[in-house]
Amino acid sequence: MNLPFYDWYRNLVRSSKYRWLIIAGTLLYLFSPIDLLPDMIPVIGQIDDTVLLGLLVAEVSSMLMDRLKAQKGTTTATVDGKPAEDTVEVEATTVK
Repeated sequence: MNLPFYDWYRNLVRSSKYRWLIIAGTLLYLFSPIDLLPDMIPVIGQIDDTVLLGLLVAEVSSMLMDRLKAQKGTTTATVDGKPAEDTVEVEATTVK
């Protein structure tokens, strides 16, 4: 999705300087009775809330997944794709 608003929102949410302000502002907007498109209009009224909620959930979940991957990559050693805790050390000797 290469929409200008989506890219702008993604960059702001991923910026550590503005992250919590944007998340709090988005939640405030979603729960506020003041909307860009009034909710009294049957279908159109929920579009702005739905789009904003979708963007928020997508970006926050993406950030959380990236953080979990980073933590898992640094704390868990793997051997042949398996966690190191499941491996057994074996002392091998050469037989002639």
